Amino acid sequence: MSQPLDLTVASNPTAPASLKDAWQAQLERWYAHPGLYRWSLSNPLTRWLTRRRTRKLFDLMAGFVHSQVLLGCVRLDLFRQLHQAPATLVDLAQRTGLAPAVLQRLLLSAVALNLLEHRSQDRFGLGPLGVPLAQHEGIAQMIEHNHLLYQDMQDPMQFLNNAWSGGMADYWPYAHEKPQAAVADQDKFTRYSQLMAASQGFVVQEILSSYYFDEHQCVLDVGAGKGRFVSELAAHAPHLKFKMFDLPPVLDLARENLQAKGLSQRVALHPGSFLDDPLPEGADLITLVRVAHDHPDAVVRQILKKAFAALPVGGALLLAEPMAQPDEEAGQASASVDAYFHFYLLAMGAGRLRTPQELQSLMEEAGFTHVERVPNAMPIHARILVGRKSQCLPLIRQDSVN
Repeated sequence: MSQPLDLTVASNPTAPASLKDAWQAQLERWYAHPGLYRWSLSNPLTRWLTRRRTRKLFDLMAGFVHSQVLLGCVRLDLFRQLHQAPATLVDLAQRTGLAPAVLQRLLLSAVALNLLEHRSQDRFGLGPLGVPLAQHEGIAQMIEHNHLLYQDMQDPMQFLNNAWSGGMADYWPYAHEKPQAAVADQDKFTRYSQLMAASQGFVVQEILSSYYFDEHQCVLDVGAGKGRFVSELAAHAPHLKFKMFDLPPVLDLARENLQAKGLSQRVALHPGSFLDDPLPEGADLITLVRVAHDHPDAVVRQILKKAFAALPVGGALLLAEPMAQPDEEAGQASASVDAYFHFYLLAMGAGRLRTPQELQSLMEEAGFTHVERVPNAMPIHARILVGRKSQCLPLIRQDSVN
């Protein structure tokens, strides 16, 4: 790994012990009492809570099986096939080449996870969680891609001692190598650029449905990849002109994509590295879509300062990516999302999951003002921050003039 990993900043590391601390300590003592489990099961008022906590613990233990059931269904193409029409065990066994008794275990496990469901005449069809997998190719690609992370984490202690030496780190070369050294390996850039484009759809829709682009004239997308975001924003806001900034081999792929979509005249390509090169000027909005969390704090500071320098007075920066959930908003669903991204980015070996407050502080440190969160419908996909390059000069304290 080329750089040390960053530590997440504690929200209030010097806060004194509080009543909440005392209450949590008391709860821990109660949970550890040998008779509490038996008493809670015998009491109708507490039985549901004990069952719920036990189920959560079992789900944590069985999570690796759930992920492999999901991967098995993807590799057998079951979601796409059953989206076309429900099928019996015999039909699916013939299509997949698996023994019926073996395949049945996979199908029943998928039913238990709401990926599939029973239909009439002994057929299997898509369950509520299986429908998105049949409709969105990017989800299936991410499930297949996550197998690298699963392999890296088979031995958790080995992973924690050298997390950035496995298949996931090799998949994302820009997290470790100098761009100039990696340019020759076009296959790596093609591979991860295709995955980024395929998996970006949900994030793009969150941005397009939450932020109004009418006030802008030109957008610079930094870390633009193959141009998935630019292509969809171009259709969403026909008045906009665009600039795309990314590594030269990545923009070579983007050029073909833009030509196929008829966008070559609206998009200017600017090859370069935000580690070594300034960002092009001329845009009144700069976008960072799933960029900051791939990089350490020092690099993020550098990107933000370059974005501030490239913007005109009154210009804006839009940053969108998965973010750690603040304590006051954390729930079961957000907790599982945070756990996933903490380890995914650790396996990459460079970036980290940041809270909105951390990113807001980094943006303000770079000079942006009026930094605010843009509400969006599905924060699990991404949260959105927008900051301005203020049109006002900073206030000058009177005592500094005298």
